[in-house]
Amino acid sequence: MSELIVSVSGLRGIVGETLTEQVAARYAVAFAEQLPAGPILVTRDGRASGPQLAGAIQSALSSRGREVYDGNVTATPTTGVLVRYLGCAGAIQITASHNPVEYNGMKLMGGDGRVIPAAQGQLVKQRFDVLDDVDLAGLTSGGATQNVCTDQPHRDLIMETVDVDRIRHARFKVLLDSNHGAGSRLGRSLLRELGCDVTVLGEPADGLFDHLPEPTAENLSGICRQVLDRGAAVGFCQDPDADRLAVIDENGQYTGEEYTLALCVDHVLRQRRGPIVANCSTSRMSQDIAQRHGAPFYRSAVGEANVSDEMKVRQAIFGGEGNGGPIDPRVGYVRDSFVGMALILDAIATQQSSVSELAGALPRYFIEKTTLSIDPRQVSELFDKLELVFCAADASRLDGLRLDWPDQWLLVRASNTEPIIRVVAEAASPDAVQSLCALIHQVVES
Repeated sequence: MSELIVSVSGLRGIVGETLTEQVAARYAVAFAEQLPAGPILVTRDGRASGPQLAGAIQSALSSRGREVYDGNVTATPTTGVLVRYLGCAGAIQITASHNPVEYNGMKLMGGDGRVIPAAQGQLVKQRFDVLDDVDLAGLTSGGATQNVCTDQPHRDLIMETVDVDRIRHARFKVLLDSNHGAGSRLGRSLLRELGCDVTVLGEPADGLFDHLPEPTAENLSGICRQVLDRGAAVGFCQDPDADRLAVIDENGQYTGEEYTLALCVDHVLRQRRGPIVANCSTSRMSQDIAQRHGAPFYRSAVGEANVSDEMKVRQAIFGGEGNGGPIDPRVGYVRDSFVGMALILDAIATQQSSVSELAGALPRYFIEKTTLSIDPRQVSELFDKLELVFCAADASRLDGLRLDWPDQWLLVRASNTEPIIRVVAEAASPDAVQSLCALIHQVVES
């Protein structure tokens, strides 16, 4: 990503190159102009570039007459809770999520504590494109009129969703890898409140990552070994802003981010019934689990804001994305690694099973993701061709083209930033999913 990427929910770029203090200030002002009256909360994920960007953002907002609350280093889901708790008009979370250390970015939240919907985000983007630069040289550094830094409201909401006494009685040994992101503070305090014997890796929130920040199997191989060596019942791994969670079982095996949502959905539906929502690139595991429990299941377009929009429409009791992002409306309409940790511990304690046993009882699928180069002008024609070739599948153009069969599915989406299409395929066996991807290559190249 060599250019600044501006989407309807935020922006991301290389600090000092595509993302400068001036860019951050201008984007913050464009966002503030779309908000009602009230203070704006500014938080960050711990990266070394965060304080500098926060200072520029706070100064720019103050220069426009906005009251600013400084949340310092705070996880994204905690920011979503604090917006509501403090009665803010909105929030800016300074984070580049799972991108490498040289990146940073900004996520935008409304007063309801969730990532702003696409329509509002488009207005911010349009205003950002035409707004004059902010004269930072003439502004006082900083500008926050109130400093707020508390995890308690978020922790309290999470504790209300699980059987605290049952988890405390189990005295789980847990390893938490926050990888020097924003999740360590609440992660440690939440797990201690739940009676866990917790070891935290990467605790200082300084952005000096011990491994690449995306919580994938390749990046977490060293953490897997530590879970096994320490005899932990489970390993929890967060991304830098702590809205995504990957799980490692008691044998030191990486279960995968897709299993985070599936484990949570299964546990929630064992407690109560209601609609479930996931985006259209998420594993079918959650859909199968919902059907197993007799619960309605709905899919949204890709993107956290789209999932939360659909959850509100369907009055869903749970939802999320397969990238390790569970969303519990009892806590907030934001992807939340802390929700995932609490629910998985509650599931282990309730069913008196290990993580590997819980994961092994879920529907088994194999997922593969790839990209193909294509002229953007040919995408619509390609979708038409794919529908003809795979005419036996159920087709949906909710977001790109999704093709569904009884035992497998395929999603083809055009990239918003590159001349490529992204392909996600899932099937009941490795051979089947590879065959599906091979067929896509043949169609594209024919």
